[in-house]
Amino acid sequence: NELSDKIYVMSVVCKNNKKVTFRCTEKDLVGDVPEARYGHSLDVVYSRGRSMGVLFGGRSYIPSNQRTTERWNSVDDCLPHVFLVDFEFGFATSYILPELQDGLSFHVSIARNDTIYILGGHSLANNIRPANLYRIRIDLPLGSPAVNCTVLPG
Repeated sequence: NELSDKIYVMSVVCKNNKKVTFRCTEKDLVGDVPEARYGHSLDVVYSRGRSMGVLFGGRSYIPSNQRTTERWNSVDDCLPHVFLVDFEFGFATSYILPELQDGLSFHVSIARNDTIYILGGHSLANNIRPANLYRIRIDLPLGSPAVNCTVLPG
């Protein structure tokens, strides 16, 4: 039970005669490489003429050196970090936001310009399904990005 920690970028190669051809590019990430996961979200935000991917949540299998016969296929929530991913250079940066206390899997997210909204999901750690709506704003000036989160309760 292994998951890939690579990122896969799908792009449109050409559109001819109503036929669309896609290309899948596999990229290795550098920097704060997120652990392999499933049940996560990956959205693209746009700010100041730049774009970045924003990865959040998900679950991952426990590391193979911690597996026992009883827990061979066990999974854990990924840490509640937000990762900014530069698709051009394959560089990832992790952000810890105090408003995000639990890793959430199978949530819904939507991006609009420089903002991502996250709703729902499930946390294995405490078996909750939060009723909060999280608003994450990403500012992409030249230099270091700014990542802020606001909790919009219930």
